[in-house]
Amino acid sequence: MASCRIFMIIAIVAVFVPSILATEHMVGDKKGWTLGFNYQTWAQGKAFYVGDTLVFKYTPGAHNVLSVNGTGFEECKAADDIVPLTTGNDVITLSTPGKKWYICSVPGHCESGNQKLFITVLPQLSSPATSPFPGPTDTSPSGAAGNIASTYYGLIAAIVGIFGMIMF
Repeated sequence: MASCRIFMIIAIVAVFVPSILATEHMVGDKKGWTLGFNYQTWAQGKAFYVGDTLVFKYTPGAHNVLSVNGTGFEECKAADDIVPLTTGNDVITLSTPGKKWYICSVPGHCESGNQKLFITVLPQLSSPATSPFPGPTDTSPSGAAGNIASTYYGLIAAIVGIFGMIMF
């Protein structure tokens, strides 16, 4: 009976630890996805990993989000088969490593240099011990310091919960 319980606990940990380690990045922080904001400056100093999410918040109907390739990013054009995200609370899970480009296709928004985001997604971290620590200049609410702290708090909560399950 005890070995079955331990196996279930290990299975639960194996399922939930990757999501605990994932970070939610609010694109543009408090400003959201809007005009008059430099998204490349926002992305500098942030680390994006497989499993993390990007959250694009904006007024529905005023903007949209399209995932494009490098050429589409430079030309502010998406392929004809790309369907824009339009909810105003669009969540994109970063599922593969590599370069990622996002634009708003509302006429003039991307072309004016606004609402363009380019990031590089790194492979998933194998453990919190390999997490990069932020430099002293990263003070944004969704910066690396906040991400690492929330990751460790989540991991500690999971461990305490597991020990609670074992003990009772």
